[in-house]
Amino acid sequence: MQIEKYRIDEHNHSLKKEHQRRFEFIAADIKNVDDVIQKLIAFQVAIPSWALGTGGTRFARFGGGGEPRNLEEKIEDIGLLHALNKSGSAISLHIPWDIPENPSHIKALAAQNGLKFDAMNSNTFQDQSGQELSYKFGSMQHVNKDVRKQAIEHNIEVIKYGIELGSNALTVWLSDGSCFPGQLNFRKAFQNTLESLQEVYTELPDDWKMFVEYKAYEPNFYSTTVGDWGQSLLYANKLGNKAYTLVDLGHHLPNANIEQIVSLLLMEEKLGGFHFNDSKYGDDDLTVGSIKPYQLFLIFNELVEGMDAKGMNHATDLGWMIDASHNVKDPLEDLLQSVEATMITYAQALLVDRKKLTEAQNRNDIVTAQEILQQAFRTDVRALIAEARLRSGGALNPLSVYRIEKIRENLIKQRGSKTIATGL
Repeated sequence: MQIEKYRIDEHNHSLKKEHQRRFEFIAADIKNVDDVIQKLIAFQVAIPSWALGTGGTRFARFGGGGEPRNLEEKIEDIGLLHALNKSGSAISLHIPWDIPENPSHIKALAAQNGLKFDAMNSNTFQDQSGQELSYKFGSMQHVNKDVRKQAIEHNIEVIKYGIELGSNALTVWLSDGSCFPGQLNFRKAFQNTLESLQEVYTELPDDWKMFVEYKAYEPNFYSTTVGDWGQSLLYANKLGNKAYTLVDLGHHLPNANIEQIVSLLLMEEKLGGFHFNDSKYGDDDLTVGSIKPYQLFLIFNELVEGMDAKGMNHATDLGWMIDASHNVKDPLEDLLQSVEATMITYAQALLVDRKKLTEAQNRNDIVTAQEILQQAFRTDVRALIAEARLRSGGALNPLSVYRIEKIRENLIKQRGSKTIATGL
């Protein structure tokens, strides 16, 4: 479904006076406010196709109504989100859940919704219908060469779909590992995985990137063959200059200093992108900023500082994507909240006084350094985000429009109350 632009304009008109008051209040304290707003307008977060339906756990899935039944409807839903917040102009596909039967049609539909295709995601952590060999004991690490070949060929197929759609990156997440001591030889598992990735890497077009994603545990709990950022970096360095580490905020052991990881990967020019979510215990895939907003701010602080030090473009030189599982919320509402939290945190990081922070660090003035960071974090930047949306043609309050227009109710009328998004 689509929302008429005049409906967004009517909503904005009713809020314009109050918004203007709030915006002028914060703008008075920001010297380069227009530069900040332009960066916010340019900054776009990709929406994964699998995040549009209700998620689940190992125990149950409590589905919602009106979920997208095919790739076309997924594109329409992301187009709707982008029309509201103007910050989600890319879609990330998961193969084989989202195989485009007619790539030219899918590409045209995405363009009609103001979208482009972000990184393509392969899947060798599930056995698909009709699949000849099983990934029960791993894919690219597998002791059976034929299983490894099957996983390699799948990733190459994903690249080909991506080329047809205009994507320029492949994300590889492997669940490979072991559940018990002695189950596998660690070195052989690493070597098999590296050799498999190298075969896929040779098929990348010149302008493509490979993102090697890592995860500390799950579904394997004794060892994971790409288990942390160090292992991912090791693979990326061995593969070549088109391979990078991808950071998922939930893929770390408890209390990991993610902001330090980010800083070092940027220093080594091997940070490829981010999957944004939040967690209380592990890979919880909760709404961005819902549990640890200050940690997210500290991560963005290092991102902004590190990218500026390298002369990088905030909007285009790294991949940005939401990766969450909406088990009990309306998925579209959750995505609106997640994108909003990401934009807020990015804006706060842009407000950090870098010169004063560096001076405090050089004096070992810990108190002042803390005050500088927390001053930016405690600044209510929501009016800046709203102004960026307004200038881009979006809604001042996307979530409010979503509810006022009864979008979920209308989707249920169109698609039914028992739909299940593909891949879930």
